Amino acid sequence: MPAQATEPVSTLRIWIALSLGCAFAIFAFAAAMGIIGSKPVAIIVAVSIAVLVAWVFLRRSVVPLTEEKDSRAFKVFSGLATIVALFQLAHLCVFMINPAQVSYALGPSRGNGLATSHSCLSAYYVAARSIAKTPNVYADELYSLPYQSSTAVRRPLHLASFDVDVYEYPPPFLLIPRALMLLAPDFLRFRMLWFGLNGAVLLIGVLVVARALGRVAGTRALLLSPLLLASDLTINTLQIGNLQVIVFSLAMIGMVLMAKRRYAAGGALLGYVIVSKLFPAMLLIYLLVQRKWRALAWTCGLIAVLVGISLMDTGWAPYRAFLTHLPRLVSGESFPAFRNPLGIAKNYSVPGMVFKLHLFGVTSAGFAAMKIVGWIYTLVILAATVWAARRTLTPEQEPLVWLTILILASLRSPFLPGYAVIPVLWLLTLLAATFAPTLKTLWPVLLAWACLNAAAVRPATDPKLLSLMILLPQAMIVILLALALWKRRGAIDHLPAEPGFAIPSPT
Repeated sequence: MPAQATEPVSTLRIWIALSLGCAFAIFAFAAAMGIIGSKPVAIIVAVSIAVLVAWVFLRRSVVPLTEEKDSRAFKVFSGLATIVALFQLAHLCVFMINPAQVSYALGPSRGNGLATSHSCLSAYYVAARSIAKTPNVYADELYSLPYQSSTAVRRPLHLASFDVDVYEYPPPFLLIPRALMLLAPDFLRFRMLWFGLNGAVLLIGVLVVARALGRVAGTRALLLSPLLLASDLTINTLQIGNLQVIVFSLAMIGMVLMAKRRYAAGGALLGYVIVSKLFPAMLLIYLLVQRKWRALAWTCGLIAVLVGISLMDTGWAPYRAFLTHLPRLVSGESFPAFRNPLGIAKNYSVPGMVFKLHLFGVTSAGFAAMKIVGWIYTLVILAATVWAARRTLTPEQEPLVWLTILILASLRSPFLPGYAVIPVLWLLTLLAATFAPTLKTLWPVLLAWACLNAAAVRPATDPKLLSLMILLPQAMIVILLALALWKRRGAIDHLPAEPGFAIPSPT
């Protein structure tokens, strides 16, 4: 039996086990409601999941824990953050089960100013449902009322009580939504199931990456992870069902699996997020520079398999439509947000900074200028990825670099609203986990967390003011990315390695 299974059960492990059990139970309840539709059955499923998760963590800690270097203040801080995170999730779950309970949702005064009727998930659902009859899933008529003029603000169609968003992803992404629709064909039930899946994948990603950091840094990362779920930005992203949480979580899980030489599983996960969002392909450059040939071959091979399955499901027509749509997608012209001053103001994208000049009277810069900035920034990302891949990294440092590359690549998107900050919050917890947690070191972490969330609480309705407010989290993003890339080798304060938990470097 592994050594960690025979360790005495500490108060810390009990608290973490119960907290994880509660979090997974919330998502299991929503998913069960989506599939089954019966509250009594969903409650039984949720309680069973809670007991199972808690028992597994108590029996054999998923993340090997240590308490030797963690202060009492740090544990109290983590406990309070956990309570806030669980309350946020339980509160939101009410709205996810019953959309009429809008008081349980993040409304316009929070959640980056989005109305409770906003749903990114609606676009995935409409595209997945329509693709058989309307292969061009990028057609405006699927999502919007006719435009009164080329510069008018979009008027969305409606699905139940939600505004239909616009689909802006490659066709292979629809593999999972179309599969889930077999379990929950109705949109409101589909929404519950997606919420459960979205949250569970995020929790699993946090656990997998914490385990990869080793015994000491992994314990700290796990204890700091409630900061991620306590953020309104994360809660709002789970509420609107945006894909970003799943993409980052699956990409990180995939990289950890490949670092453990589980190439098939890791390549499948990384391959799926690449064909779904494109920007995670920057990790292929990382693998190429590091000469991780088997990881690279498995990922590329499984990308081909996923595209093949998608083609068998939908045929060539959606791909022809995507290739026609792609230039407008890359340039930003396909995003309705660029017709809305508030949409322009809340954009975290690097190329999107061009359009923010419009808010201050510089109207000469348009999509052509944004395209040029985008390609220049692409070269910057490539250079940073190559530089990071050529460094000698410890196993504990690699997850920080992977996440940094993903964040840099995501900022290349023409339009990237508040959910851009979520992976940076995750990076903050991982960086903080590399230092001994004392009150002195916790204050900078809290300050950075507050800066990243600055534009999420009661955002300004004036586009100019909102654009200026977002400069604070954008500056913090730059600082944290620089810290992650330039962190010196061996900078993580850790205990002697626990046998069996090091991540071997694949060859």
